[in-house]
Amino acid sequence: MTAAVGDLADFERHRAFLGGLAYRMLGSVAEAEDVVQDAFLRWREVDRAGVAEPRAYLARVVSRLCLDRMKSATHRRETYVGMWLPEPVVAEPAQNLADDLSVALLLALERLSPLERAAFLLHDVFDMDYAAVGEAIERNEAACRQLAARARENIRQDRSRYALNDNDARKLADAFVAAAATGDVDGLARLLADDAVLYSDGGGKRAAALKPIVGRDRIRRFYEGLRKKSSGAFSARRAEAVTLNGIPGFIFETADGTETLAFDVAGGLIVALYAVRNPDKVRHLS
Repeated sequence: MTAAVGDLADFERHRAFLGGLAYRMLGSVAEAEDVVQDAFLRWREVDRAGVAEPRAYLARVVSRLCLDRMKSATHRRETYVGMWLPEPVVAEPAQNLADDLSVALLLALERLSPLERAAFLLHDVFDMDYAAVGEAIERNEAACRQLAARARENIRQDRSRYALNDNDARKLADAFVAAAATGDVDGLARLLADDAVLYSDGGGKRAAALKPIVGRDRIRRFYEGLRKKSSGAFSARRAEAVTLNGIPGFIFETADGTETLAFDVAGGLIVALYAVRNPDKVRHLS
């Protein structure tokens, strides 16, 4: 085996873990891929004899690369037009926390500081001990415990509201899109919880609500407007049922381009909808 092949084989064992960490840190598929590639280039240059635990070493590299990128990402979020949602990924329902790519969790992570996010992900999601977390983010163990605890408290409410594997979730998502396809706004509204929330991300490049729309009646009025304009799901030329970030969703090909819609379900009703219309965020799904 040549050195280059050995480098790649050693790295590939940890690629999925590193990509998952970077995506959860950044909320961007493209940026996560860039970070993992940068980590590989650094891996090829390091003296492997000095690396006792490759997984921990690579987690440290990726965490620091992500923290550097998040400094500029913070500014981009502040100037972002409208609601920001993570780039959707086609991923099956989570079997455990380490597999959780739910939009609800990613949005909760967005409200944390970069260090809180890193500490929570490395310890609570990827099961690294606080000593390793401290090495990754250059903080002592006590500080890492505090960072993770604050993060845990901040996201607990979001994680408890949404049920990941509701048996009726796919049926409700299908029924919602079927109602949209026939213009049945009243039927669509009957599938929503009273306090349902619609998040819509156009990034200033496609029409979208600038703030979350809260409540069944307001969402109904929003979709009534879309129906009159024959926009979004009402103008879909093709609708592909997929699992987006572990929850039921659709990829639409509309007159305006590709967009996605995903559904969080609890108690037999839709409690949250996530519409991503920004073309930059769905390019990888086209």
